[in-house]
This record gives sequence, C-alpha cells and structure tokens, in this order.
Amino acid sequence: MAASDASPAPEGAIDPAHKARMRELASTYGRGLPGSDAQALASGLGARLVYMDLGERDGAYDPEHDVILINNKASPERQRFTLAHEISHALLLSDDDLLSAVHDSFEGERLEEVIETLCNVGASALLLPSELLDDVLRRYGPTGRALYELARRADVSASVAIYGLAEVTPGSVIYAVCSRPRGKPTEEGASSRQRGSRRPVVVRASSGSPQARYPLRPGTPVPDDHLVVTVLDTELEAAGRSYVPFRSGRKLPAWVDAYPDKRARRVLVSFRTEE
Repeated sequence: MAASDASPAPEGAIDPAHKARMRELASTYGRGLPGSDAQALASGLGARLVYMDLGERDGAYDPEHDVILINNKASPERQRFTLAHEISHALLLSDDDLLSAVHDSFEGERLEEVIETLCNVGASALLLPSELLDDVLRRYGPTGRALYELARRADVSASVAIYGLAEVTPGSVIYAVCSRPRGKPTEEGASSRQRGSRRPVVVRASSGSPQARYPLRPGTPVPDDHLVVTVLDTELEAAGRSYVPFRSGRKLPAWVDAYPDKRARRVLVSFRTEE
C-alpha cells in the first residue's frame, strides 16, 4: 500500500525527463475523465474511494484491492490534492519504464522522497491543466493575483497553486503566501509601541520557477517595512521595486507584486528577482 502525507518532498537531482513523463501521465489521465469532482477523478482507475480517520496520514493507495483511502478529517482542499496525489501513485506504478528508471537511480529514503515528489508533480498536472495555467499567466502574468485566480478557479489550496504555477513560469520568479499568525488583534487607538508588538508576518509557503536561483523558506519573517506587510494591513493590491527577504538578513532586489486574500487574511506574492 502506498501511503503519503501529500507534502512536497525535496527534489534534489531528479531527472527533468522523469518529471515531464509524470506530468504527461497525469495530463493524459485527466483528459479522459468525465468531470473534476472526487468520484470522476477516481473513475479512470476504477478504484473505490473510502473516507475514514487516518490519523496523521492524508491518504493511501492500495493497488491490491483498488482502494484509495482519504482522511475524512482533512479540509476539502487537502482531500482533493491527496486524491490527485494517490492517483499519481497508481499512474507511476502503471508505467514500468518510469518506475524502473526511478528505482535504478535512487534507493532507501531518497527513493521514497523522489516518488513522493513525482506524485506531487502528477497531482499538480491533474488538478492544474496546462490550458488553465496558460490562461492565468496570459491574463495576469507572474503575479500575486495570478496565484489567487488559479487557486480559485481550480478549487485548490494556495500552496498547490504556487507549486503548479512556479513549474511553468518563465524567468526567475519566487511565489509565496505570507500571513501574520492568528492572535489578538491590535486595538484601535493603541500606541505605536503597542502596534509594534503585533506578531510578525511570515512566509507560509513558497516555490520558485526553474530559473529561480534561491529558495525562500517557509517561516522566514517579513520585515515590517516591506511592501507585503503594507498590502496585508491595507488590504490593497500593490506592486513595486522591493526585495526578497531571507533569514540571513540578505535583501535580494526584486519586483514585488502582492495581492490580498481578504477572507483568509493573507497575501499572495510574486518576487521577480533581478539576478
């Protein structure tokens, strides 16, 4: 039984051809489906969907009994991505050439990491068809608004949208979701010192295009004077020259485009770096 927490695994030196093949498998599978709801997504395998409490696991695929297990405690968005991820496990198992190539190249824990990453690639291709990605990039460019629209139209989480959009974005671009940890809001009329005690804005999720040279790690704090913080506080879309913040304190020059997701109290951001 293939089990997964459906979380992105380190990519390392995965052959780009293997990722391309995984995307092809998922895209071909998706084009043959009757719809995009859960039952339709699983119908191509003829697998039975079972929702149950899986504890810390998000899902699992049992090829022997043609069953896909989904954690019924997870959010609908998480369940949807997990389903696509587990379908990708089935597609990988069905491709002897790709499966053999991966097993020949890796072993042990690294093999499991690579398989999980390839299944994330497949899940992204299944939930974010190339036609949708191309349309979003054509309409909005590599921007925070593009992330918002992609997540909305595909009914996926922002982290899934980030991963899929980064894969097809030309140039050096880093996408991120930033927010302030939930806590007691600052009272109106509080002193500047009290306002300064607000919890800092941090990077929640991020992914870079193939040309991006530097990763932006989740948990990285965003300085209070950054454009991202201004957009979060004002809930007004903005763009301008700024920088990518790093834990080390380094500031990489970038064109920053930030879009407020008011309902989720977060900011979706693109950093187009200048090196």
